Amino acid sequence: MSDAIRGEATRGDAIRGEVRGTAPVPLSVLDLVTVGSGRTASQALATSVEISRLAERRGYHRHWVAEHHSMPGVASSSPAVILAHLAAHTRRVRLGSGGVMLPNHAPLVIAEQFGTLEALAPGRVDLGLGRAPGTDGATAAALRRTDTLNEGADDFPQQLAELTRFLDDDFPDGHPYARIRAVPGPVQGPKGRPPIWLLGSSGFSARLAGMLGLPFAFAHHFSAHNTIPALDLYRESFRPSAVLDAPYALIGVAALAADDPEEARRQVLTGALSMLRLRTGRPGLIPTPEEAEAYAFSPAEREFVESRLADIVYGSADEVRAGLDGLQKRTGADELMITANAHGGDVRVRSYELIADAYGLPELPADPA
Repeated sequence: MSDAIRGEATRGDAIRGEVRGTAPVPLSVLDLVTVGSGRTASQALATSVEISRLAERRGYHRHWVAEHHSMPGVASSSPAVILAHLAAHTRRVRLGSGGVMLPNHAPLVIAEQFGTLEALAPGRVDLGLGRAPGTDGATAAALRRTDTLNEGADDFPQQLAELTRFLDDDFPDGHPYARIRAVPGPVQGPKGRPPIWLLGSSGFSARLAGMLGLPFAFAHHFSAHNTIPALDLYRESFRPSAVLDAPYALIGVAALAADDPEEARRQVLTGALSMLRLRTGRPGLIPTPEEAEAYAFSPAEREFVESRLADIVYGSADEVRAGLDGLQKRTGADELMITANAHGGDVRVRSYELIADAYGLPELPADPA
C-alpha cells in the first residue's frame, strides 16, 4: 500500500502551515456552508466567498468545505464545485475538501475533479478524504447506486490506492487502468497534484494515515471524546514517507466568538438544536436564535444539547482564544481548523474576524491580479 502513496508534488511544505500572530499553531477554516431559516443556498455560498476572502486577508492558512447530502441546513453537497468558485475569488489561501467521501465516488472522478482544481489554482489545493457517507443510509445508497453500503467503507484502502495512482499517472504496465489518463493530470504537465489528507472521527483513518505517512485531520467538532486516542494512534502508527517525515495532524474545532458573550451562546444554541433535529430524524434549516431559545427541550434533549455545547469553544474573542489555546495544548494538534456554525452568515464572518484580532493575525496585502 505505501508504495502507491507517493508523488513528487506532495511535500511537507505543501502541508504544514505558517504560524501567524500569537496563535500557537496555524489557524484554518472549515466551512459547512450552513443555510439558516429564512435564508437561501445562494446566500450561504456568498457567505463562503466572504469567509474565504477574509481568511486570505487575515492569514488563515486554508479554507476547506465538507461533503454532506440530503441535509437542508447545509449547501455543501458538491465540494469540487464550491472550491472552483472560491478559487476564482481568492489568490493565496489554500482550498480543499474536508472532505470528499471517497466511497461515494469512483476514484477516477475525484482524480479528474481535483486535477481540474489544481489546474485552476496551482499549488494551493488540498484533497481531504473520508470513508463515511456524509449522510443517512438511504441517501448513501442513492449516491452509490447500491444497497451494500459497507462495501465502500471496507474497500477504502484499495480505493485510496487507486485514486493515488490516477493522480500520479503511475499504474504499472499490465494493469487494467494503465492506459487511462486522469485529465487534467500529469500527462498534460506540469507535474503536480493536491496533497492527500485522511479525515476521521475514530481510529481507522488515524491508523491508516500513520501507516502511509499522510497528514491526518480529526473531527473533534463532533467526536471530541475520541480526539486524543485517535491522535495518539496516528502518531504511534506514523511511518515517514515521501510526503511527510513526521506526523502532522489538524483538528476541526467548533468555535464562535461574538462581541457579546451572551450572544455567542444564543448563536451556538442554534447549531446544537439543528444537530438534535438531525439526530432525531427531523433535519431542517438552521433555526434562528429566537426559535432555539423558545424551543421546549425535554430533559433528554437538554442533556444532548448541553453535551454539544460543552465541546464548542464560544464567548468573547478572549475567551475563545483561551479555549483554543487550551485545546491545542491538551491535544498537541499541529493546526486548528475552526468551524463557526450559526444561523446568520454575518455572525460567522464576524467570528473569524474577532478570532484573527484576538491572535493578532496580520492584515496581509492583497496579491496583484
